[in-house]
Amino acid sequence: MNIKDKHSEKVVSAYPLFKGVEGSATAIQIKKGEQLKEHITKTEAFLICVSGSARFENEKGETHDLTSGDSVLIEAMVKHWVDGMETSQLVLLK
Repeated sequence: MNIKDKHSEKVVSAYPLFKGVEGSATAIQIKKGEQLKEHITKTEAFLICVSGSARFENEKGETHDLTSGDSVLIEAMVKHWVDGMETSQLVLLK
């Protein structure tokens, strides 16, 4: 299985990879020049860039440029968003 194969042609696409008793993993694809709109998560999360290039930002002014292998810890209850600098494959762990 390749996570790229799980996505539609939407500019932002999410696909549930795994749901366990205590957590989940979601594959996210963001096309170049598109944005995963600002939102808030109720629980801490961990975002990993598998391929491409994306920019994570939050309402605290923090910015993280992510390329293959990079990751960022996402704080609970902090508004954040992700921009696709290139078409990007990411995995979100909660």
